[in-house]
Amino acid sequence: MWARPTFQTAPVSFFLIGVSLVIFGLGFISTEAEVWLINNLAQANWLVAAGEWWRVFSAALLHGSIGHIFFNMYALYIFGPRLETQVGSPSFAALYVAAAGAGGAASYVFGPLDQVSVGASGAIFGLFGAWLFAAFKMRGSSAGRSMFNQLAILLAINLALPLLIPNIDWRAHLGGLVAGVVIAWLWSLFAAGRPNAVAIRTAIATGVIVLDLAVVLLI
Repeated sequence: MWARPTFQTAPVSFFLIGVSLVIFGLGFISTEAEVWLINNLAQANWLVAAGEWWRVFSAALLHGSIGHIFFNMYALYIFGPRLETQVGSPSFAALYVAAAGAGGAASYVFGPLDQVSVGASGAIFGLFGAWLFAAFKMRGSSAGRSMFNQLAILLAINLALPLLIPNIDWRAHLGGLVAGVVIAWLWSLFAAGRPNAVAIRTAIATGVIVLDLAVVLLI
């Protein structure tokens, strides 16, 4: 049984939750702050195309409604701390940024030029993808099989939501999910059992961040 996560055991997870809540709170109480945040951090695809590449990452700090930030931060609280304690904080931070960037890149490449996106869903789906891969690896045990089945059901529900609820950026969800699965797969190949596993994991996820940026700059 896992102990309740704390800032000491999962500092990156709680830092991300705290920063996201503070930024949302600023925009909620101040219209001027909200306008500034949207104008400078949201992923407006036409501005990304004009060279403002950081928006594919910074959009993960913004949320459009109370429900939006609640579900994303709750998912981060559920999936983040346990993963962070297993792979190390540097690896976890790099995975989160890589998945956020992959979601943003997918939204940019396959979405319309006039689209504006906000939210950490790409990053959250990246964590989800990493857990899904881990559960798949453990599917030979009853616990692993049960976790994989539960995650598969959750994945099916979340992938179906864009069909029922408008304005959900399914491209960002799918991009983050694929990045999470691929990173976890590469971790299992090159980092598992190594004495410098945290450094290897961090390097792999950082490589995906560079790839995210390259896709945005070259397309």
